[in-house]
Amino acid sequence: MFCPKCGSIMLPKKEGKKTIAKCSCGYSAKDNDSLTVKEEVTGVKKKIEVIEKDHTLDSLPVIDAKCDDCSHEKAYFWTVQTRAADEPETKFLKCVKCKHTWRDYD
Repeated sequence: MFCPKCGSIMLPKKEGKKTIAKCSCGYSAKDNDSLTVKEEVTGVKKKIEVIEKDHTLDSLPVIDAKCDDCSHEKAYFWTVQTRAADEPETKFLKCVKCKHTWRDYD
C-alpha cells in the first residue's frame, strides 16, 4: 500500500490491538480492513542429498602410476598452475582403487 499524500510505502504499525498502515510522513490509512499482515513460516528445513560418487573423475585421463598407499598401478591425473606462470604446472594423481591423491613434481 502506498501513501496517497507522499507516495511512500506505508508500513504496518501496531496501535493497541489494531494494526494500521502508517506512512513516515504521518499519514495513516482510514480503511483498516484492507490491511492484512502476513506472517512467514520459518524453520522448515529442506533435505540435502549427498552424492557419494565424484563424477569429475569420469572425465579425467587414466595413466600408469603406482600408488604409494595400495600399490595399484592406475591413477587419474590432472594439472594445475599452482606457482608462477614461468614455472611448470603441478601434476596431481588420484589412485583409481583407493582414491589416494598425491603430487608429481617432474
